[in-house]
Amino acid sequence: MSFIYLFRHGIAQDREAFADDRQRPLTAHGKEKTRTVAQALHNLGLEGNLILTSPLLRAQQTAEILADCCNHIPIEVVDWLAPEGSFAEWETWFDRHKHLNSLFLVGHEPDLSMWAELMTWGQVSGNVLLKKAGMIGLISDPDKPLKGNCIMFLLVPPKILQDLR
Repeated sequence: MSFIYLFRHGIAQDREAFADDRQRPLTAHGKEKTRTVAQALHNLGLEGNLILTSPLLRAQQTAEILADCCNHIPIEVVDWLAPEGSFAEWETWFDRHKHLNSLFLVGHEPDLSMWAELMTWGQVSGNVLLKKAGMIGLISDPDKPLKGNCIMFLLVPPKILQDLR
């Protein structure tokens, strides 16, 4: 059994202020909120073997905060977590790393919500929404394909996690 935590990046600077969207950093408030949420997750006992993150700056900053709050989990940057990333590449990656019992994926909307729906129900319905610095928790059976065979056990907005710290 593997625990997969889909974590949306924190609040970032406005798009208009940056010519390259890939370089938009988290705001000071976004960093603070993300740290509060990450600390709450750690306090709840959620751990990971690895953090996979989008190459975009705001996602990498979120991953660094998460790692810092959760016993310095190693971080790996993967292109398929960038916006409009490849679910097929994620499936291939996971198939090779099923031995990991717990991992975080830090990425973007609507991709993370769509991936959660694909892993849970096998299709995208548009009913799941992941807020910035929010998280979805899934359980995967390593003997089954990811698509349509996971159990969603957690969909939590940052407000709830902030209140738990």
